[in-house]
Amino acid sequence: AIERLDDALPLADALIEGGLPLIEITFRTKVAAEVIAKLNDQKPEILLGAGTILTLDELKSAIDNGAAFGVAPGLNPIIVEEALKSDFPFMPGVMTPSDLETGLSMGITNFKFLPAGAAGGVSYLSSLSAPYSHKGVQFVPTGGVNTGNLNEYLSLETVLAVGGTWIAKSEDINNGNWQKIKTNCQAVAE
Repeated sequence: AIERLDDALPLADALIEGGLPLIEITFRTKVAAEVIAKLNDQKPEILLGAGTILTLDELKSAIDNGAAFGVAPGLNPIIVEEALKSDFPFMPGVMTPSDLETGLSMGITNFKFLPAGAAGGVSYLSSLSAPYSHKGVQFVPTGGVNTGNLNEYLSLETVLAVGGTWIAKSEDINNGNWQKIKTNCQAVAE
């Protein structure tokens, strides 16, 4: 969640130098679309995603400004349908079998799993995914994932990747703690 456009490039550099050249810019701030456009233009080496896509306007903005993929905390069929029509890689958030089946019925197999920790963590995700593993489902757990448990999540065959704000917390971005963010990236990469 970047509050100032000027923080976009230093944040991207910290992620790249730390060994995690991937970023999800959330639509929780007023400058999100501008940040996505700037990173798309000036940091092509970073895999650029858009997060917290809750409206059709945010989805359009993510696509128009060059995001390579999008994610949402929940599964809104209207957003999913438009992402599919636009051929835009999109992972809606799921937490229950009903959420998962709704996504599967729409042709989605990659999902954000949120809030991973509060929902029951690795044990719950393993149980949730078991009846659907033959469908090729994959998850990106977020919310409660950290350096202490990310390897447990990554050990599940159905986990594509993990995400977490602990890598680049808002206060670290706002305070220009680029070295801390770089160090966090290095710890995760190791």
